[in-house]
Amino acid sequence: MIPRFRNRHGPSILGLLVALAASAMAAPVRVGDFTAMGESPWKAVQLSDRVPATRYSALQWDGHAAVEARADASMALLARPLTIDLQSTPVLCWLWRVDGVVQRADMRRKDGDDYAARVYVAFSLPPEALGIALRLQLALGRSLYGELLPDAAVNYVWDNRHPVGTRAFNAYTERAAMVVQRSGTAQVGRWVAERANVLADAKQAFGDLPFKASLLAVASDTDNTGEQARAGFAELHFVGADEACQFAGPKP
Repeated sequence: MIPRFRNRHGPSILGLLVALAASAMAAPVRVGDFTAMGESPWKAVQLSDRVPATRYSALQWDGHAAVEARADASMALLARPLTIDLQSTPVLCWLWRVDGVVQRADMRRKDGDDYAARVYVAFSLPPEALGIALRLQLALGRSLYGELLPDAAVNYVWDNRHPVGTRAFNAYTERAAMVVQRSGTAQVGRWVAERANVLADAKQAFGDLPFKASLLAVASDTDNTGEQARAGFAELHFVGADEACQFAGPKP
């Protein structure tokens, strides 16, 4: 039997070691508080004046402080700036739900680039990591589509047809990688928990570059197909690569 060393006034050495180990673990970084939308960093961003905007509202949904997205032949992001140490906390955790999939969507085509729900992480990169040709390409793209065009981005989508784990570049730009995180109708109508290592996914799509997370967004997107969709998002937070997600609300 291993003896426990304890002084008469303090905790055991073992207890101190456990406490030090716990303190060394990165605390979860909560980035999806939807309890007071008007005072939060989350803002609706309409990408084009020619496309109606998806509507967003904060609400309590099955015990979760959530945001509801309602799309009707529409597209807009609900976005916030992001400053995350991806080396310490590279894993994004979230809850989402959809009322149904976008039936005519097809991620391989521009006219099918719609999703009942998507979670979007954008990254900035130092100029030397992009190269001259890519910098010129991005500058041209931003002149056409605005400054929201990122150096790189990863989209986690609830798709209608492709298997979970499918990866492809966006039909409009190869600077946005698409990851099918959830697919089909089997879990429609209930909250589903997700986790994704956004740093690993960015490196898989674009190479081993010094990614800096700059923007986080959620969306329900139906402008290409003209369909309707309703989705919910809650409890977005970042944790360490080896740490469990820490959802505070009811378990899905």
